[in-house]
Amino acid sequence: MAGKINMTLQSLIDAIQPLDKVKMAQAAQHIDSLLKPVDSLGRLETLAIQLAGMSGINSLQDLQKEIIVMCADHGVYDEGVAISPKNVTAIQARNMLKGVTGVCVLAKNSRTRVFPVDIGIDCEPIENLLSLKLARGSGNIAQGAAMDYGHAEILLLESARLVQRRIAAGISVFGVGELGIANTTPAAAVISVLTGSDPRDVVGLGANFPPERLRHKQSIVRQAIAINQPDRRNALDVLAKVGGFDLVGMTGVILGASAAGVPVVLDGFLSYSSALAACQLSPLVRDYCIPSHLSAEKGAVLALQHLDLKPYLHLDLRLGEGSGAAIAMSLIDAACAMYCHMGKLANYGIDIPAVKKRPRIA
Repeated sequence: MAGKINMTLQSLIDAIQPLDKVKMAQAAQHIDSLLKPVDSLGRLETLAIQLAGMSGINSLQDLQKEIIVMCADHGVYDEGVAISPKNVTAIQARNMLKGVTGVCVLAKNSRTRVFPVDIGIDCEPIENLLSLKLARGSGNIAQGAAMDYGHAEILLLESARLVQRRIAAGISVFGVGELGIANTTPAAAVISVLTGSDPRDVVGLGANFPPERLRHKQSIVRQAIAINQPDRRNALDVLAKVGGFDLVGMTGVILGASAAGVPVVLDGFLSYSSALAACQLSPLVRDYCIPSHLSAEKGAVLALQHLDLKPYLHLDLRLGEGSGAAIAMSLIDAACAMYCHMGKLANYGIDIPAVKKRPRIA
């Protein structure tokens, strides 16, 4: 992956490589030799094979896990598309540093670190919170662009560089999360544009938004797209015009992890929008994405269909923060435990006849 001085968006994209099919075939052969019927651990086997094919993973033993949570405010809040006070973003960012939010307690349960980042909270600097902030909240997408194209590119690359630094600190598995009141509105706009879908098929209730006001939220997303005219063929243009700082940051983390050859665990609806953008910039990104859960947000199924990803968990989650990714980290631990510690058939005198194996698709 390109160094900090020379990294450009193109060099970041060029660094993303396909999974190593030879290593994946070797991993599949190893798994089929373990003390179990072939394919009997289902998608845990597929997950282990996927991880084994990543160049940044040298061993499936003791992988260090971290969720990077991008925190930012959104100008579209002024359009009445959220019911929580805007300052909840800053309050919850501080609570994240204290380790008391949903993602923090769930991540602790799976021995996963949480790394919150101020990428655009509308507040003064928060002590001990890393800041990549260029502005205090993005623009109101119902009135104009969320940010300049150049700012979007800067934040995306800075987020990818953050991944580099965290890898140097020993992290091997990343998750993405977000924190920002009203951010389901720009996420819906991004997904609508990148999938070519009407907002009515994407816009949901977010964090307890009143059902009777859903049409208003749909109209704001439709207005944002009409005013900004984002270029569907240019994911960064879409993020800059109808997205937000947190969405750009997650896109950078996804691209940065993929370029380094390490996995990135998606959270829910917000992360799907960033994954769609990242996968448009480089289709190879999909191989590094691990979809944690099916978000309860309306457009979740549509977004996952376009990503061609099948989530592991169905828990009706809609908290955000990276909470679903935190739970799914336990699945990565389980897949690695199977791969590294399970006994082999041959060592215990068990001879299972050869069977026709189903294709393994990461």
